[in-house]
Amino acid sequence: MYANKALKPVITSNTANHKLSVAPMLDWTDRHCRYFYRVLSAHTVLYTEMVTTGAILHGRGDYLSYNDAEHPLVLQLGGSNVKDMTECAKIAEQYGYDEININVGCPSDRVQNGRFGACLMAEPTLVGDCVNEMQNATNVPITVKSRIGIDDLDSYEFLHTFIDEVAKADCNHFIIHARKAWLTGLSPKQNRDVPPLDYERVYQIKRDFSNLNISINGGIKSLTEAQEHLQHVDGVMIGREIYSSPYLLSEVDQQIYGVDKPLISREQVINAMADYIDAYISITPEHGSNRAWHVLRHMLGMCNGLAGARQFRRDLSDCSSNSNANGDSLKQAFAKVVLPE
Repeated sequence: MYANKALKPVITSNTANHKLSVAPMLDWTDRHCRYFYRVLSAHTVLYTEMVTTGAILHGRGDYLSYNDAEHPLVLQLGGSNVKDMTECAKIAEQYGYDEININVGCPSDRVQNGRFGACLMAEPTLVGDCVNEMQNATNVPITVKSRIGIDDLDSYEFLHTFIDEVAKADCNHFIIHARKAWLTGLSPKQNRDVPPLDYERVYQIKRDFSNLNISINGGIKSLTEAQEHLQHVDGVMIGREIYSSPYLLSEVDQQIYGVDKPLISREQVINAMADYIDAYISITPEHGSNRAWHVLRHMLGMCNGLAGARQFRRDLSDCSSNSNANGDSLKQAFAKVVLPE
């Protein structure tokens, strides 16, 4: 069911179309969440949570496993040691990831202390070295996700210089969160809303680097907004809005990718995820935390906007303390929701 460590080198090709992607979100976009999103959309590009080089090289767990259905799938990697980043790129290639994305956007103290994340915007040469060595060692495209600036380094010239320097290392795709990162004075939570977004700065980067693929991220709440951004850039990345209202993804293949197929119904999604939960329970040891809840916690917003949505969320939340919860628990909760005519 999941990719594992019985690996052979895999030649991957950049088949991912980044018109729309789901942002890497720590503690949220785990393999269960990603499988759920893939049920909703066949074409949306999915990202892992950020995984550090230390976890991959020295951790006891398998941090890179995934379900084959998740493709196209991008590993977001956190680190700055060129040797370690390159070694992790080789491992990720063996796992069959479609791309590897370097985190140059997270502002948290933990990330800064590890010398990666948004603080790396001040070291474009180092980021370029990572890109260059990782691409020389693998056949996997290497991309970069950054902010528009950090602290007092927030001029357009600063962002332009960063993109220009890293692009020289043959990085062809940048995902730019259109809000400056505050590394001091604000918490990462506060930095989600402060300072204001500056979409125009990202648009200008695309105009100045027309040969590069530029995706925009930050504060995008609808597919209508996504389509408006696509008039200026190559791709749109959405994060929290999809997590809170995941059924938004059900229209992506038609509206963004132009695929002529019927929308997947909520009932179809529920049935597919119930089967997934039961399959996951069947291969997971009984000891430890609630297994069904590992999946259900990502589905709380599935029925937002419908009559009965509050009860649906309550019933799923009750599964967090029910060790016997399974796929039927999801179906029973959904049965109380009133679907539109």
